[in-house]
Amino acid sequence: MDAEEEPGGRRVEDLVLDAARDCVLAYGVRRTTVTDVARRAGVSRMTVYRRWPDVQSLVGDLMSREWHRVIVDAASAAAAADGPLRARLVAQSVAAAGRLRAHPLLRKILEVDPEILLPYMLDRRGGGQEEMLGFLHRTIAAGQAEGSVRPGDPARLARAVLLTAQSFVLSLPTVADGHTAAEFDEELALLLDRYLAPVPATRPRATSRRTG
Repeated sequence: MDAEEEPGGRRVEDLVLDAARDCVLAYGVRRTTVTDVARRAGVSRMTVYRRWPDVQSLVGDLMSREWHRVIVDAASAAAAADGPLRARLVAQSVAAAGRLRAHPLLRKILEVDPEILLPYMLDRRGGGQEEMLGFLHRTIAAGQAEGSVRPGDPARLARAVLLTAQSFVLSLPTVADGHTAAEFDEELALLLDRYLAPVPATRPRATSRRTG
């Protein structure tokens, strides 16, 4: 997409995505139309259609942008924090999961149009998931080099971490049963930390000799 700007200096892409976010928060995805988005953004319908063929593709880019912001915040916080990489990765993964779970856009979609998320859970990965995998892969590999993360294929470990965190984001309301999100965040931290921790070397068993 190009960097065409409105007279005020804002990129048209950002104007339209902001308008799409406001429309989805107000009406949900199924009730949002390109006309609604164009009117709210102050651009023509053809301006929107030149970039997105339909509302679904527009919402897909909107979700990628919003999740990208959460991931960038998590990566920046991890880079600025002290301590072993494993501890930093666990803390930022839990924090990112919490921010995503509380994100107004995700909450609205889960409440009104949950089917929008099914392709990203069953068929393909979205841009936000790819970006999170990249962050996890790099950090896990660095943690392995540091010695705070156990050996193993960092790509496979990253996918297992994403699967675990994703379930805590999307499925928590169905299983919480009176427990708080903070309590489950503690459990997620424990799961991730123990999964990524190096396995301590085991001492060989001492064998006793029987004397006759």
